[in-house]
Amino acid sequence: MHLIYVAKRFGVFLIIVWLAATLNFFLPKLSGLDPVRTKLLEEASLGGYVHAGIEDMVKEYQHKFGLDKPLWRQYLTFLDDTAHGNLNYSIANYPRTVAGMIRDAVPWTVALLGLTTLFSFVAGTVLGALLAWPGSPRWMRWLMPPLWALHAVPFFLLGLVLMYVFSFQLQWLPIFGGYSAGASPALTFSFVLDVLHHAVLPALSIVLVSVGGWALAMRGMMVTTMGEDYVTFAEAKGLRSITIFTRYCVRNAILPQTTGLALALGQILSGAVLVEVIFGYPGIGTLLFQAIEENDFFLIQGVVFTVIVALGFATFVLDVIYPWLDPRISYRRG
Repeated sequence: MHLIYVAKRFGVFLIIVWLAATLNFFLPKLSGLDPVRTKLLEEASLGGYVHAGIEDMVKEYQHKFGLDKPLWRQYLTFLDDTAHGNLNYSIANYPRTVAGMIRDAVPWTVALLGLTTLFSFVAGTVLGALLAWPGSPRWMRWLMPPLWALHAVPFFLLGLVLMYVFSFQLQWLPIFGGYSAGASPALTFSFVLDVLHHAVLPALSIVLVSVGGWALAMRGMMVTTMGEDYVTFAEAKGLRSITIFTRYCVRNAILPQTTGLALALGQILSGAVLVEVIFGYPGIGTLLFQAIEENDFFLIQGVVFTVIVALGFATFVLDVIYPWLDPRISYRRG
C-alpha cells in the first residue's frame, strides 16, 4: 500500500511539473511582447539610432531561438527541451545557457538559505519548546520578545539596518558581493574564509527574522500538546519531567514544524530574493532580479520553473516521510 501511495504521489508531482512548464510557456505569450525584438531594439537604441537591418537580425535570432515556428510546435519543443534539462539560451547573456546560469547560482543560494533555514529551525524550535515548558529558565522570557519583534521585520529591511551598522559605521563586514573583487573562486581555505566573511550579514538578517517565527509556532504547539490527555496520564504515572518534555510533548509538537520546514526548504530558491539583491549575493535571487531588469524571458522562465519544481519535490518528499515521523498516520483506508 505504501509503494502504491508513493507512486501516486510521484504521479501528482509529475503533473505539477507539467502544469508548471505549461504555465511557464504560455503566460509570457499573453503579454504580446517579442523578447528578441525588445532586446535588439534596446541594444540598438544605446547608440542613438535604430539599425537599418534590425528586422533581419530579429528574424535570424527568432529562428535561432525557435520563435518563428507555430505556437503548438514551440510548445512541444519546449516540453521536450525542459524534460531534458535544456531551458534555452539567455537572451541577455547569449551564448550562455539558462541551465548553466542557474547551475552556477543555485549553490550560493542553497548554501546561504539552506544553512540559515536549518539553523533558524533548530534554534527557534528549541527556544519555543523551552519557553512553553514550566521548568524553563526565567531569563528566556526576556529573550523571546525581541525575537518576536524582529520576526515582523522584512528580511531586506533588517539587512539594510545591519549593513548600515556593521559595514558603514563599524566597517567590520563587507557590504557587497559573495567574495572579494579580484578573488579567484577555488576550494582553498582563504577563499572559503572570504566567502563566509561576505555571507555573515545576509545570513544574520535571515536568521534574526526567522528564529522568532519558528519559536512562536513551536510554543503554540507545545501549549496545545501539554493539555492533551496522554501528557496528563504520563504525569499521573510519575514519569520524569525530562521524559514527558522530550518524548510526549516535543515529539508530538514538532510534527507541524516539520511540515513548515519542508515547505521552507522547498522555497529556498525563491526566498529572500531582496536580501541577495541588496547585498549583491550571486544567488538565484540576484539572477532573477537581473533577468527582470534585462527582460530576459527565457532566464525568467527557467528560474520560475526551477522554483516551482523544487517546491513540488519538497512536498512530495514530505508526503513520503511523514508516516515515519508520525506512526499514527497510515496510508490504509479505514
